[in-house]
Amino acid sequence: MEKPADTSAPVHDLIARRWSPRAFDVDTKLDQGTVRSLLEAARWAPSYGNTQPARFLFGIRPDAAFDRILGTLTESNQGWARRSSALFVGLAAARNDKGEVPYAEFGVGLASANLVLQAVAEGLVAHQMAGFDAEAVRREFGLPDDVRPVIAIAVGGAAEPEVLGEERRVERERAPRDRIALSEFAHEGDWGNPAF
Repeated sequence: MEKPADTSAPVHDLIARRWSPRAFDVDTKLDQGTVRSLLEAARWAPSYGNTQPARFLFGIRPDAAFDRILGTLTESNQGWARRSSALFVGLAAARNDKGEVPYAEFGVGLASANLVLQAVAEGLVAHQMAGFDAEAVRREFGLPDDVRPVIAIAVGGAAEPEVLGEERRVERERAPRDRIALSEFAHEGDWGNPAF
């Protein structure tokens, strides 16, 4: 199922096609080459002062790492994410050999966006989640104190919304995509002066 963005100006096709479905095709398998491409895209994201704070844990279904990450998700997210092909956790390495890394979480956000756009380029879909237990990730994977879990990401093939079972979830999946108007989003010069 595709839901391209209805934009007010042309944007790249990868951006227009990117959305965050919950309906994953349980039969889609990811190989190591595809996962490597996703992580390589994330690795080349920009970061403050080239500090490169982003790190990722991942598991490919049905391996144990996948199940361990799945177990850290909220119950609601586990319900649909279990059908994804791979789960990632984006981490912020808050220190490096020069000391505290400023804007580490911003770097993870940029790297995650690259990973998600690469997934779209590979014909896959991705869904980013804040609904996970960061402390459980820390314990389960033995993270050092200066590495913070920031985001979880499910990646896989798209399925029809009916695989979600509940009518409410199916309706939500089929609902049109929506964003605030560009006039509300972009201000030129002063706040409250719409750019477009």
